[in-house]
Amino acid sequence: MTASNDKARFEVTHYPLPKNAQGKTFYDKAMGYGRLRRAFRQTIEDHTVGVLWGEAGVGKTSAIRNLTGELTRPDHNVMYLCNTSGSALDLYRTIAGELGVTPSHRRGQLWTDIKRALVHAVDERGVAPVIVLDEAQMLSDAFLADLAGFLNFAFDSRELMTVWLVGLPPLIKRLHLQQHEALRTRIAVEIRLEALDRATFGAAVEHGFKVAGATSAVLSDPAVEMLFRASRGVLRAAAKILRVAMRVASDKNQAFLDEHVLEAALTELGATS
Repeated sequence: MTASNDKARFEVTHYPLPKNAQGKTFYDKAMGYGRLRRAFRQTIEDHTVGVLWGEAGVGKTSAIRNLTGELTRPDHNVMYLCNTSGSALDLYRTIAGELGVTPSHRRGQLWTDIKRALVHAVDERGVAPVIVLDEAQMLSDAFLADLAGFLNFAFDSRELMTVWLVGLPPLIKRLHLQQHEALRTRIAVEIRLEALDRATFGAAVEHGFKVAGATSAVLSDPAVEMLFRASRGVLRAAAKILRVAMRVASDKNQAFLDEHVLEAALTELGATS
């Protein structure tokens, strides 16, 4: 049975918990997300640096994408960079390109041009720059050391942009090394995003089906429990399991996910509950 037939069977327009969740498809009631939202808004207001870290799959990128999506345009210019394993010069050249600046091959000139563009954006156009560096655990020590100086504007008397570093746990460990103390003093907030607890997880899955178009409960209580244990509260893992489970159910001419369907889906995926 095709994917479209799977969705038709369950009377939904898309699979629950989509990777591109944003706006109404994003579950924003989790306590951790609430803390992040408050911290994010503060960094936007103060033009400071924030760090978001956590294990893979807990929704760091989705959360930041949803938050930046709420920012008014064109009052904010959001620059998202995820290819963070290159050299410091490569990253600055990418930032220059995002700002519409012709990237110089000379670091000194590149810095000058980027900073001039940022000052012009803020002072002349009233646009607040927001830079998101995803997969930030891959950033070189050279770039992290450099970043503190890059954020120094007008004899360190102005805060002109918001920067968020988003990454896995090794990121926070590196930031707390002595060599990055200068950058750490500029970090206003450090937020850890964790897997969901059982109650929040169940609510997120229910929300995922509801916004996809489901008008009644799709999972039995034992199935939700199995899904939670198998995914360990990580929505990315849950989404993968649900997609397979919906196909398994459709093959059985069933529009409901019970524990037998979940067990079959987990077996197919080589997972356990």
